[in-house]
Amino acid sequence: MYEHNQNPYMLLTPGPLTTSTTVKETMLADWCTWDDDYKSIVQSIRHSLLHLADVSSELYTTVLMQGSGTFSVESVIGSTIPHDGKLLVLMNGAYGERIGKIADRLGIDWTSLPSGETEPPDLNELTKSLEEDASITHVAVVHCETTTGMLNPIKEVSNVVKAYNKTFIVDAMSSFGGIEFSMQDLDIDFLISSANKCIQGVPGFGFVISKRSSMEKCKGLARSLSLDLYDQWVTMEEQEGKWRFTSPTHTVRAFRQALDELQQEGGIQARQDRYTSNQRRLVEGMRQLGFTPLLPDELQSPIITPFYHPDNPGFDFETFYKELKLRGFVIYPGKVTNLETFRIGNIGVIDIEDIERLLVAVEQSMYWKQTIA
Repeated sequence: MYEHNQNPYMLLTPGPLTTSTTVKETMLADWCTWDDDYKSIVQSIRHSLLHLADVSSELYTTVLMQGSGTFSVESVIGSTIPHDGKLLVLMNGAYGERIGKIADRLGIDWTSLPSGETEPPDLNELTKSLEEDASITHVAVVHCETTTGMLNPIKEVSNVVKAYNKTFIVDAMSSFGGIEFSMQDLDIDFLISSANKCIQGVPGFGFVISKRSSMEKCKGLARSLSLDLYDQWVTMEEQEGKWRFTSPTHTVRAFRQALDELQQEGGIQARQDRYTSNQRRLVEGMRQLGFTPLLPDELQSPIITPFYHPDNPGFDFETFYKELKLRGFVIYPGKVTNLETFRIGNIGVIDIEDIERLLVAVEQSMYWKQTIA
């Protein structure tokens, strides 16, 4: 499907991830941020993102924001909640916790609904929270919590949030472009993602897709100059793709190519099918090698999978990591608070053949098996 490049290793992480040679090649040219040719690329990206979200330009809009995905999350949290508003964060992993830290740092009134890192949000508790605390104005949830690979039930969450007429914020960092859903059907007010995730671009900017009506309410709310989502949006609207401050031009051009390649693959459903096949084969093969996934299959996303450390005193993650890297694969350490895990992502320019090669590498790297009598 894609031409593999000459990287010394393949990234099996939730982003940055392994990208195509053609995406990289687009970054060999330089672009002027003021030039109409460049701004037309920005505008085409904004239009394409609305199409992927299954929404119309009359009711929804898109704004791009410099920095990593977290910059875009902070721009939403800091620009959309009124000074007398209150945020409820559904927490079952590190990225939900990060939203809480952002709100805390910005002096925003907020509360949380934790469910534990290996459990989805409790909808009954969500209903109770909204019933008992009328001061809550906004609710935020992470769609794919890459701490554990959990795919949170945003449709069911949305049903509760909208029953109480709250503004709904979805961190779709590791799902948008790789898991098919309609933003309109889910009644999401603000959706956040990043260039270097399932659309398979490179790091440098994130983006926010929102209802126009929700964005228009944000004038004057921002607690930051550079992360003012409303001002960034107005500039892009009025100046036809112009960013307020210097934009990551090479990353933007690479993202345009990545969007084209997503379309060539067959769209989000085709990419989701590939990711799902990758993940299922990964789990099957790892189980055969004696590894146990953290989550039950029904809670697991097709994006990234954590595995418990083997119950063997000879296992050391750093050594295992280096052994796999020598064989051409880079994986992720675990992030679950009280459990020893590591994570393997399968998004990016990765096919079943790559998963098969990884499984061979894992078996070759199982040095600790020698300690078994």
